[in-house]
Amino acid sequence: MKGYLKLRKIVLDKLKANLPDYLSYHGMDHTLDVLNVCEQYIKRLKLNEEERYLLRMGAIVHDMGFLKGPANHEAVGSEMAAEIMTDLGMPGNYIAEVKGLVMATKIPQTPLNDLQKIICDADLDYLGRSDYPEISSRLYQELKYMKVLETEEQWKNLQINFLKAHHFQTPFAVKNREPKKQEWLKKLLES
Repeated sequence: MKGYLKLRKIVLDKLKANLPDYLSYHGMDHTLDVLNVCEQYIKRLKLNEEERYLLRMGAIVHDMGFLKGPANHEAVGSEMAAEIMTDLGMPGNYIAEVKGLVMATKIPQTPLNDLQKIICDADLDYLGRSDYPEISSRLYQELKYMKVLETEEQWKNLQINFLKAHHFQTPFAVKNREPKKQEWLKKLLES
C-alpha cells in the first residue's frame, strides 16, 4: 500500500501553504481531526489494510477542494486528489474509491458503503462531542466571512435545521455521538 505517506505529505503541504486564513473551520485542524476520527474507526472496527489505506487517503483529501474555493469543493477536491494519486501511480480502482469517499461527504451526505459511512461520520463527529460549541463557532466565523449569513439568529436557525436534518451513519456514532448531538440541539432550541 505504497503512496499514502507521499500523498499525505503533498496534500498537507499544499493545505498548510495555500489554504486561505479565513477558513477558520475548513482548515488543517479539521482535516487532521477527520483523519484522527478515521484512525479511531480503523482500530475499533479492525479494518483490513486496504480499507485503512483508502480511508486515510479519503480523510486527508476530503476538503482539499477548498484550495480552489468553497463552491463545489467536493467535486473539485476529488479531481485534485485523483490527479495526485495518478501522478503517484496508484491504481484506478483506488482513485475511484477515494473520489467516492470525498463525494460522500457532500451535504446532504449520501454514503453508499461502509467506508463512506465512516468518513461521513468522521467529518461531522464534532456534532456529538463536547467541543461542539468551539468548533461550530469557527464555522460561524467562516460562514460570516463568506457572507453566507450575517446574524447570530441566522446562525442559530441554520444550526437547528442542520442538527435536525443530520443523521449519523455508523452504529458507533448513532450510539456514542447522537445523544450529545441531541443535547446540543435541545440547548439551541431553548436559547
